[in-house]
Amino acid sequence: MSEPVELGPRRPGDAEFDPEKAPLRASDFPGCQAIHIPPEKIESHEGRLEYWEARTGTAMVCEPVSPYHERPANRLSGLTRLIAASRGAPIETLGASDLVRFGNVLPFDRLLQADQIVFLEAPGLEDFDTKIDVDGALLPDVVLEVDYTTDARRRKLSFYEFWRFPEVWIEVPDIRSPSQPRSRLPGTTIHVLEAGRFRVADSSRSFPGWTAAEIHRALNEDAMSHRTSEALHRVGRALAARSGAGPDKDPWLRRHRDEGRAEGRAEGRWSAAVAVLSARGIKTTSALAERAAGFSNVAAEALMRAALDCRTEEEFLNLCAAQRRRES
Repeated sequence: MSEPVELGPRRPGDAEFDPEKAPLRASDFPGCQAIHIPPEKIESHEGRLEYWEARTGTAMVCEPVSPYHERPANRLSGLTRLIAASRGAPIETLGASDLVRFGNVLPFDRLLQADQIVFLEAPGLEDFDTKIDVDGALLPDVVLEVDYTTDARRRKLSFYEFWRFPEVWIEVPDIRSPSQPRSRLPGTTIHVLEAGRFRVADSSRSFPGWTAAEIHRALNEDAMSHRTSEALHRVGRALAARSGAGPDKDPWLRRHRDEGRAEGRAEGRWSAAVAVLSARGIKTTSALAERAAGFSNVAAEALMRAALDCRTEEEFLNLCAAQRRRES
């Protein structure tokens, strides 16, 4: 877990502090540079922004994004799909979304861009504009900030707190940026809102029982480990118990489960394993379907383990072939 830090310029007990009125300093957004974008041009700006305010027309623009920065946010989307399958209800992730405060200046007073946002109760498209109003009722359950070259604790976290976001995760990836201070240790820090202030928690409140250490491991693994697989299933079942859902209420998962139960049909077992590959974002080709018949004697548990442990389609097929030889 990353070390705690005081949230921006706010001091403990200073309940009247407003981060929107505090002077904007370049040091508040390390890894970014300040550029001027007047309010009339902000909506036509196509680049990625950390922050923008109409008051000064100042935008904080980060260094060009890299795979090391983008990977955790994309990985979280895949992980939540697997949790949703165990839960039996969808979970929505919307990526690098614009969070705006509409005020007295057109088109809006300020904009903050998150790396990933998560909704446990998937909202309908009719509930969305192109941007999310931070003063509206529809706030994400979790916001993820990836600090590869940045430090969200300096200022962004104080905005999330002031705007009453329920939970923010700050992830420092295992792969370090050359510009990252050595004092920033890899890890995930979970900030949950209590009585209007963030506190650091050992585990998520939105995803019950999912610890900061487990989240960090899941976001940084090259291939999903058995421990991560077990954690995702545990969290999904905890969410199901909380909401009254369950995996049998998810039509996709129920279909594959029913196929697997039908006297151990190989087709059902293979389909379930391929579905896991898809959920993990592993690209597959026609060769996968063509070789399915050759693994009809591989147990369902072994197929699923290969699907969870592999990093590519070829590695999945090699693991299945090794298991077939052991069982023959």
